[in-house]
Amino acid sequence: MKKYLVFLLTALLLTVLAACGTTDNEEEAENSNTENETEETAEENNEEEASTEKETIVVGASSVPHAEILEEAVPLLEEEGIELQIETYQDYVFPNDDLENGTLDANYFQHIPYLETQMEEKGFDFVNLGGIHFEPMGIYSKNIENLEDVQEGTVVIMSNSVSDHGRVLALLESEGLIKLDENVDIVDATVNDVVENPLNLEFDTDIDAGFLPEFYEREADSLVAINTNYAIEAGLTPSEDSLVIEGSDTPYVNVIAARSEDENNEALQKLVEVLRSEEIQNFINEKYEGAVVPVSE
Repeated sequence: MKKYLVFLLTALLLTVLAACGTTDNEEEAENSNTENETEETAEENNEEEASTEKETIVVGASSVPHAEILEEAVPLLEEEGIELQIETYQDYVFPNDDLENGTLDANYFQHIPYLETQMEEKGFDFVNLGGIHFEPMGIYSKNIENLEDVQEGTVVIMSNSVSDHGRVLALLESEGLIKLDENVDIVDATVNDVVENPLNLEFDTDIDAGFLPEFYEREADSLVAINTNYAIEAGLTPSEDSLVIEGSDTPYVNVIAARSEDENNEALQKLVEVLRSEEIQNFINEKYEGAVVPVSE
């Protein structure tokens, strides 16, 4: 009997020990599986974070129309893994200064002749990444309703940006108000190249472009050449309110400019591609109704 009891106790003890051992092994296995799952989840999260990381580009732009156009491009660039940050400017000086000092990755506010003049005068090492649109220059007047009514001695007000003078003078020449030296390229033309001026028009070329709409309101009997972006901001409709406006045959295409070292930057190349897309071109045509004209090359 005693032997039988000893046998039972021994068997019971072995069973308990075996159960404990199994439980410990199961707990270790569960802990190991949990740790593995945690590591796998962490790895998946890291991979997901890496895949969703966006490259950020900072682009300076005039508020109208450039920044508005860039805003339309934001979601399209997000689909390409690019985050676009837009810095708006109200002048034509700081966007190039900030591009030069690295505050910006690119800018979008200037036409080709202005860019080339800035690089020549200030030594900027920039590159034109591609044209996006052009803004037809218009000549406006508060009181003069037709260029045929222009009186002798009328003042023509234009911006102090020499690169814009040729396009204004070309408009006046197209209407027979002046004649330019035929040996001068229109892009380089200045008031000094006027060879015939039958109405003795006077030229005021000392005005910052951003103040031209104010002179339009204040100098009612003058002719004022206003850049389209400032005309739009002032509530003018270039195709309706201008006395004469540029046609599509113009070298004054607005471009994306960047530092030469970033000429092959993939994110900036994608920016140009998106801005030339059919979606953005349709937006420009619908919103600005001819005051801003998209280009695809």
